[in-house]
Amino acid sequence: MSRLPSHAHPTRSRRALATASALLLGVTTALTAAPATATTDGASAANERVDNPYVGADVYVNPIWSANAAAEPGGEAVADEPTGVWMDQISAIEGNDSPTTGDMGLRDHLDEAVEQAAGEPLVFQLVVYNLPGRDCAALASNGELGPDEIDRYESEYIDPIADILGDYEDTSLRIVTTIEIDSLPNLITNVSPRNTATPECDVMLANGNYVNGVGYALAQLGAIENVYNYVDAGHHGWIGWEDNFAPSAALFHEAANANGATPDDVHGFIANTANYSALKEEHFAIGQTINGTPVRQSSWVDWNNYVDELSFAQALRGELVSQGFDPGIGMLIDTSRNGWGGADRPTSAGPTTDVNAYVDGGRFDRRIQYGNWCNQAGAGLGERPTTAPEPGIDAYVWMKPPGESDGSSTEIPNDEGKGFDRMCDPTYEGNPRNNHNMSGALPDAPVSGHWFSEQFQELLANAHPPVQ
Repeated sequence: MSRLPSHAHPTRSRRALATASALLLGVTTALTAAPATATTDGASAANERVDNPYVGADVYVNPIWSANAAAEPGGEAVADEPTGVWMDQISAIEGNDSPTTGDMGLRDHLDEAVEQAAGEPLVFQLVVYNLPGRDCAALASNGELGPDEIDRYESEYIDPIADILGDYEDTSLRIVTTIEIDSLPNLITNVSPRNTATPECDVMLANGNYVNGVGYALAQLGAIENVYNYVDAGHHGWIGWEDNFAPSAALFHEAANANGATPDDVHGFIANTANYSALKEEHFAIGQTINGTPVRQSSWVDWNNYVDELSFAQALRGELVSQGFDPGIGMLIDTSRNGWGGADRPTSAGPTTDVNAYVDGGRFDRRIQYGNWCNQAGAGLGERPTTAPEPGIDAYVWMKPPGESDGSSTEIPNDEGKGFDRMCDPTYEGNPRNNHNMSGALPDAPVSGHWFSEQFQELLANAHPPVQ
């Protein structure tokens, strides 16, 4: 997940729905798809390409996550919320009977989505997450593919996903893909000569397989007319500094031009995926000075240019356009676990006698340090999934299903390629990527992606807005 940074209403122009030659010839293609994907004139009309795929559409409710949530005390109140469907292994494409995904594969989910849609527009949120050398700055969510296995990534992972999605091109589904979280930002913040570097990230920078893998995914999935690609963009507590911000946007543009991709294959970007950064900090701002000291100089802000995800996402959107992306790109923000509500939620700023007291007394994000990313104690459900909530923001989403672990608190042998990261150990005293602070993680957590009942209960109790 996310790492510490380096130093301790738009109108969208999009591709036509068919090529000019197809329009001239009146060509129609017969698809050999599962019965649930049979099309009607109504479905075709409902699936015309749009500027914001969330507008005028329902969003897919994963029945497996919904059942897990509903089984928890009080969980029925949010069990009908839409969440992302994660393809974090090759075997997940066909279904691998995991504790949280059951035996539903990608086609099973898509068939279920077609049924939920009933011919009307419906967004299906898919997380594409299996790069070679995945998560080079962490161990909890390492993947199954080695650093050099780009060929397997393309032929055994992306190609099968693209083949399946292509069978649903003429349904009423709008398929939103989150492309490879925690990948490209690592190549900015966690490589030599920075003190936050890891040998694994240096390898991935040198071999180019993050850039080429993202490019290949964008090209293959972007060729499908009802797919809307959103590239992961980290979060403000990772790339909000000057030496991370513009370089990250430039790297995103490089990946969007790699391995067959073009920037037209990118519909937008997603911030805060599976993370905890507050959506809006209301009690302090970057431009303030408290008792002679700028808020930027406080220990919490640490010279960052942003204090929350909304301001970061909107500013990053502008930077991405300046780097060559379409002026109409949209942003998503994952609000699944950044509510920080409950009895401890501040109602005002702290005392003005000291900038640290002022910021710490008023901040909603109660992490020890915002480089902390694993199963954070005190977190709560955030804003419910919402369409077009702010200028430039296509939606608030729950891309990370609340209640699914970020990583195990102790080492747990598994066949999923997921290691034990000390950042998930509540006794861990930290590393350069969280400025050597305590991890802030909850105890007794299972392997990443597995259901973590205690965390779900805390997220529910600390939800903001509160769960009614």
